[in-house]
Amino acid sequence: MNIGNDVIISAALTGAVTPKDINENIPLTPEEIAADAYRCWQRGAAIVHLHMRDDGGLGTMDSGKFAETIRLLRDHHDCDVIINCTTSGDNRASDKQRQEHVANLNGIEIASWDAGSFNWMPGGVFINSPQFLGALGEVLTARGIKPEVEIFDAGMLGIADYFVQQGKLPRPLHYQFCLGVPGGMPATVENLLYLSAHIPPDATWSAFGVGKAHMPMLYAAIALGGHVRVGLEDNVYFSKGVKASNAQLVERAAQAIRLFGKEVATPERARKMLGLRPL
Repeated sequence: MNIGNDVIISAALTGAVTPKDINENIPLTPEEIAADAYRCWQRGAAIVHLHMRDDGGLGTMDSGKFAETIRLLRDHHDCDVIINCTTSGDNRASDKQRQEHVANLNGIEIASWDAGSFNWMPGGVFINSPQFLGALGEVLTARGIKPEVEIFDAGMLGIADYFVQQGKLPRPLHYQFCLGVPGGMPATVENLLYLSAHIPPDATWSAFGVGKAHMPMLYAAIALGGHVRVGLEDNVYFSKGVKASNAQLVERAAQAIRLFGKEVATPERARKMLGLRPL
């Protein structure tokens, strides 16, 4: 639970699937992603969540693209945003390929750890085997990278607990509640309340809702003492029929936090809250 007054904004910039012709503001190249990440930091994002796209616009786990994006972002010497990289950006990738960047690259502070498999409707099965999750947990722990435990359904809480007990995930955990994905837990306040009430007391958590659920989940997460995630990975519209940019979504989240009487967490403050090393 977030017992302080600071709320962390995480910006999920691009995802692995949505094409640019749906929303021209979706960044695809390392140059576009790094520039967008910088704009989001300027408007209040403490964390940027990074996926990579290949030259055809599809998700890729290409370590070179991650490395180039991180380099370009850190070339902005005033920018201290926290870098969070996906480990599930390409359903064609092997378990080994999904871990190469977190095993070898410097500069990754957080990485997603998707707590289980499920039918991501209607496209196919989102596979995260116990063997993969154990190995990934070991890599992240060895490299001092904070796992972002992504929860798509309530049963995944128990999977995360199992790997904590096995010594594969270090406490305190940071959970990302991913609600409204077809095949996962619906994006309702009732479900968010359930999830946030069934995690360890020393944990931190954040939440988002997919598509039209993004605003209800934003408000609910702030009200329940959590942190928030926004961005074009999860929702491409600012309002009905109006396309968004990542910077706009971050700016609105920051306004909502301040209107609620809370503070937008700086990256420095967020690192302390999440137990990350100073930059």
